[in-house]
Amino acid sequence: MNSLKENLSILAFDEGMKLLDKNPEKNIPKLVNWLSKIPTLQEYKAALKSFKEQATDPNNNWMRFLIKMFKELHPNVRKKFLYNFLVQATFLARPHARKASEKHDCNVPWAILMDPTSACNLKCIGCWASEYEKCDSLSFDELDNIITQGKELGIYMYLYSGGEPLMRKKDLIKLAEKHQDCAFLSFTNGTLIDKDFVNEVVRVGNFVFAISIEGFEDTTDMRRGTGTYKKVIEAMDLLKEAGAGFGYSVCYHSKNTETIASDEFVDYMIEKGCRFAWYFTYVPIGKNSVPELLASPEQRAYMYHRIREIRATKTLFALDFWNDGEYVNGCIAGGRNYFHINAHGDVEPCAFIHYSNVNIRDCTLLEALKSPLFEQYRKNQPFNNNHLCPCPLMDNPHRLKELVHLSGAHSTQNIDNESVEELTDKMQYPSKAWGRVADKLWEDKCKHA
Repeated sequence: MNSLKENLSILAFDEGMKLLDKNPEKNIPKLVNWLSKIPTLQEYKAALKSFKEQATDPNNNWMRFLIKMFKELHPNVRKKFLYNFLVQATFLARPHARKASEKHDCNVPWAILMDPTSACNLKCIGCWASEYEKCDSLSFDELDNIITQGKELGIYMYLYSGGEPLMRKKDLIKLAEKHQDCAFLSFTNGTLIDKDFVNEVVRVGNFVFAISIEGFEDTTDMRRGTGTYKKVIEAMDLLKEAGAGFGYSVCYHSKNTETIASDEFVDYMIEKGCRFAWYFTYVPIGKNSVPELLASPEQRAYMYHRIREIRATKTLFALDFWNDGEYVNGCIAGGRNYFHINAHGDVEPCAFIHYSNVNIRDCTLLEALKSPLFEQYRKNQPFNNNHLCPCPLMDNPHRLKELVHLSGAHSTQNIDNESVEELTDKMQYPSKAWGRVADKLWEDKCKHA
């Protein structure tokens, strides 16, 4: 049952949405002003204060982004997803999660990433999930139970990966419908999105997508298979026409970095209806990984600068999973801001760290958050004083080896059981090469701070 504060927040947000329907240009500042009055954590108050100042300038890029989003999204998506994402999961729930963290002496994250299935209709080159068994899945009841337990701790943001999550799209719609107070996002290859499914997504309102794409047709089909790019574009067209919420997800690597960060590509994604962009760099997980796809230090530095340019000039919210470490004080995994539950039920600190002590089928969510590997993460974060080197695998591989050995964690890659020594040995040279470049970037940033 909602508290009085939550009920008042819902009523106030509904009134704010009505004002925005009439005149978003005029009334967005009023909504921001209302958000700034919700009791929440100090770090959110500081961010809102800054945004409140920007909201008075109609030419500000963030204002242009918000106005465009409010005009294009279906009213039900605006009302449900935006409320659940901005108000429920962030402003209302985080203080509760912080108290739970202090009470139980463990990390309680903002979001949980889950794999409904390890099965996939594609076979992408170098996929980080390819080393899992392909017959694993979390049942509807198991997914539902994780969400229910999560809400008790103050977690209202849920993400799906895989495998291909939309191979379970009926169950995912049922979960979004049952948990109307949560926000859901699915990473997807986009090829299973059809008109009937889009209609269901708009109906439930609290479910959005990050569609994987590698650039234009040649680079996308090179990794994902001939014809994939056309299906992705068709899915985007269906989602845009219906006013559903979606963005794109890109793995940048040695073959596509310049393309996926180009004005031509970003502008085309915005034209297709994308409101956000997730940028990840290639991670060579598994004995059959392709280390040649690793982005060079120069390419990663280029992305560092380019993402900031995109945020400043495009009507798109873009983020880089690694290069934005400076904004979140390093690594966000291990339950600090998020963690991963794979389709076999193994509870992992990160989607890219396939080691675990516990399985969600044998423990509660709270017990998983208190597991030895998660405790090692909590004790040792940040893993580097330079937050442009946040990752214990990509940037500090010796730290990951220590964490796994100290916690007694086991490999969750049942296909090849890649040892932590084998994995981290691959990253010794690349991490040192990036470290030299990142140290210069960090030094320059600190000088101008």
